[in-house]
Amino acid sequence: MRLPNSFLASAIHVNTRKTERGAISSWSRLVARAAPFALLNTRKTERGAISSWSRLVARAAPFALLIIALHAADIPKNYATPDNLKSVIDRYLAAQQVQQDALRGARMEVDIDAQLPSLEKNGKLRVLRMISKLGKISFDQIGQFIGDPVVKKEVIGKYLELEQDERQKGSIAITPANYKFQINAIITQDQEQTYIFKLTPKRKAVGLFKGELWLDGATGMPLKESGQMVKSGSAWLKSIRFVRDYEMRNGISILKHLQSTVDVRVVGKAELNADYSNPTWQEDEQAAASPNVP
Repeated sequence: MRLPNSFLASAIHVNTRKTERGAISSWSRLVARAAPFALLNTRKTERGAISSWSRLVARAAPFALLIIALHAADIPKNYATPDNLKSVIDRYLAAQQVQQDALRGARMEVDIDAQLPSLEKNGKLRVLRMISKLGKISFDQIGQFIGDPVVKKEVIGKYLELEQDERQKGSIAITPANYKFQINAIITQDQEQTYIFKLTPKRKAVGLFKGELWLDGATGMPLKESGQMVKSGSAWLKSIRFVRDYEMRNGISILKHLQSTVDVRVVGKAELNADYSNPTWQEDEQAAASPNVP
C-alpha cells in the first residue's frame, strides 16, 4: 500500500518536536508498538479471511521503521528553531492589526443555533454582524426567532453581548504580554506550514483562555482558536469552552464557525453554534448601488 505524500508530510511534522531527552513522536510510538503484533495478529479466521485489525497492523508494519526514523530531528531546522518560532509569532502580531483593519466596514450573516439540553429547549436566530469603520461590532436581527424565549435571552443574547465587547482590547488580546506561547506541532502539507501553539495565560482574567492557536506559517493569520476560559466573569457560569474556525480570503483570516459550550449553574449545559457567511464590505455595497455613469 502506498501512502499519499501529504500523509507522509504530515506524519513527519505533527507532534514530532523532539524533547530534550530525544523522545520519539507519539505517532512513531503508536506504529512502533503496533508493529510487533503484525505477525501475532495475522492468523486467519475460520473462513480464511484476515481480521480487519490484522490487516490494519500488517499494512502499517512496513512503515514502522520509516516513521520511527522520521522523528523530530528530521524536521527542517529552520521550522522549529527559536528564531523561526519568534518570527511566526511576530507575523501573527502584525497580522492581527492587518486583519482588524481589513475587517472594518465588513458585514456578515450569522446563523445561530443554541440549546439547553437538560431543559429540552432550543432556538435559532439569524443576524447581520456589522463592524463599523471604528471597529465597533453591532448586530441586526434578520427574520423571526424560532424557539424558546429563554434560549434567546439567556444563551443567544449573552453571546451577542460578549461579541460586542471587543476581544481585541490590549488587556485580553492574544499577545506574549498576556500569554505564554509553546509550540505543540508543525504541520506541513503542500509545502505550506501550519503552526500549532499551546497558549497559557499569564494571569487569570475575564477573556483570557487556556488552549491552542493555529497559525498560517506564511502570513501569521489565525486558522483556529480553541480552549477554555480561565475566568467566567459571572457567578452563574461554571466554565466556558469554545472553538473558533477561520478561513482565508484574499490573504485575510475571516471567522467561519464558532462552537461554544457553557456550564451554567441551575440550568446545566448550554450549547451554541454560529456559522458566519456572505461577507461584504460597505465600499462594495456602495459601488454596487452607485449608478454607472459613462
